[in-house]
Amino acid sequence: MTILITGAAGFIGFHTIQALLSQGRRVIGVDILNDYYDVTLKEARLSRLLVHENFSFIKANIADKDAMGDVIDRHLDITSIIHLAAQAGVRYSLVNPYAYTNANIEGQLVMLEMARKLKHLEHMMYASSSSVYGTNTKLPFSVDDQTDTPVSLYAATKKSVELMSHSYSHMFGLRLTGLRFFTVYGPWGRPDMSAFIFVKKILAGEKIPVFNNGDMRRDFTYVEDIVAGILGGLGKPPTATNATPHKVYNIGNNSSEPLMRFISLIEDALGVKAEIEFLPMQPGDVKETYADIDPTKRDFGFVPSTTIDQGIPQFVEWYKTFYNV
Repeated sequence: MTILITGAAGFIGFHTIQALLSQGRRVIGVDILNDYYDVTLKEARLSRLLVHENFSFIKANIADKDAMGDVIDRHLDITSIIHLAAQAGVRYSLVNPYAYTNANIEGQLVMLEMARKLKHLEHMMYASSSSVYGTNTKLPFSVDDQTDTPVSLYAATKKSVELMSHSYSHMFGLRLTGLRFFTVYGPWGRPDMSAFIFVKKILAGEKIPVFNNGDMRRDFTYVEDIVAGILGGLGKPPTATNATPHKVYNIGNNSSEPLMRFISLIEDALGVKAEIEFLPMQPGDVKETYADIDPTKRDFGFVPSTTIDQGIPQFVEWYKTFYNV
C-alpha cells in the first residue's frame, strides 16, 4: 500500500505522515514549499520526515498538471490519496485572491484527474473547511446543513472543491471523502493561526488583536485528534449512494469554546498576562463554529480526546522549545 499525501510539509500533512510512518506505511509526500508563511518551519517539519526510509518527497505544485502527471506516472501503485495541500487563511484571500483559485480549485481539479489515472486507487480524502458553513446560525453545524452562503473567497473555494468532488465521483465512480476541519491547533502549527499569533505577540510584549471585541467562539481541535479522524476514515471509503460514492464529514472537537477562555489558557501556560487590542469583526470571519460529529463517530469511530485545557499547554511548550524561548 502506497499513500500519496499533498501538503506534506504543512501542519496537518506533517502530523498525518508521522502517524502513517509509525504504522509502517509507505508514504509519498508532495509540497511546493511556498512562502505563504515561514518556509524554514516547513523545512523543519520535512527534515523530521525525511529520516524515515518509507517516506519519499517530491517538490511539486499540485496545480501543475504536468508535474503531478509525472508523479502519478512514476507511482502507479498508489492506493490512497490524502489531499491536504491548499491555500489556507480567510484574511489572505482579501490580499491575494488568485492564490485561492489556483491552489484550491485548479489544484483540486488536477488531483481528481490524477485519481482517475490510478487503477489501484481505493480512496481519496481531501481537505475542506468549517468555513463552508458561512452565515449559518443553527448550531452545531451539521453536514446536512445548507452551505450556500460563504462569507469569504476561501470558503467559496472549499465549497467548490466539494462540488467538484461530488461530480467526479458521480461521473467516474471515484470513492471520495471530504473532511471539514474545525480550527486546528497544536505543536508545529501554522504561524497565521490564532494560537501561534497570540503566543508570539504575548512573548514579544505586543498587543494581541482580538476581533468582534472578543465575542467569538471556536470549535478548537487539537491536531492529533484531526489525524485520528483522517486515519479513522482512510480505510473506510464511502459506498455508492445513488451511484455517487462521495461523502463529507466534520472533523472537530464537538465543543465550542469562548475565544477569551482560549486566550486565558495561553496566558496561564506562558505565565504572562496578555495586552489585548479589541477590534471589530473582520471581513470573512464568522462569530461561532461548532461541529456536529455524530456521523464521523458512527462511520469512523472518531472520538476527539484533547480539550483546550490539555492542548494549549502542549502547544506553548512546543513553541518555547522550537524557538528557544
